[in-house]
Amino acid sequence: MGEQETWTSEEFGASHEGAVGVLLADGTVPDPVFFAMSSGGGGQSVSQWSVYDGRFPHGPRAAALRAVCSCGWTGTQHPLDWEEIGEKELAEAKASVADTCMRDWDAHTVEVDKSAVALPDTLIALLGQVEQEIEKLAKTSPLAALRAARRLEVMAVQVGYWPAHDARQDTTAEQAAAALGLDEDAVRNLLARFGRWSPYL
Repeated sequence: MGEQETWTSEEFGASHEGAVGVLLADGTVPDPVFFAMSSGGGGQSVSQWSVYDGRFPHGPRAAALRAVCSCGWTGTQHPLDWEEIGEKELAEAKASVADTCMRDWDAHTVEVDKSAVALPDTLIALLGQVEQEIEKLAKTSPLAALRAARRLEVMAVQVGYWPAHDARQDTTAEQAAAALGLDEDAVRNLLARFGRWSPYL
């Protein structure tokens, strides 16, 4: 995969990394476009949607854009009208389509959140209240707010220890991944971090 702009959410991170995906007229996904350096060897592979305008030395012409996610999910196809685009730069002419793809991906992460294991309403309310209180404290005492955030960090490590061990014993990586909205590698790393064992065991 070449370099491109991607999106992540705070909770799900790289497990649900989104981007604008490109489809060609035959329905296939194009290879990354290689841009050679002007001096010497080497270069850069790029998969950014806006380079697929069919103009040399760019990639083939994109027929449609869609949101894609690292989990394998793909969004609705949004066809590109090249007669409308004309000689304009693709990035400028169809920025609104890319924005639509991002909103499609946002809706996908909402569904991921809904499918994850539910938290009690009382706990959600308490966490929200703590967040608001720390933000309020930061306006008058940034250092006190940092201390509060540090206390939360320490607390998370403490209260997550036994749940991590129990989850490791009682569930498979696949089950834990589905419950937490993460991929299996991220779940293994999360459990290892809270359970204080090596992720390579």
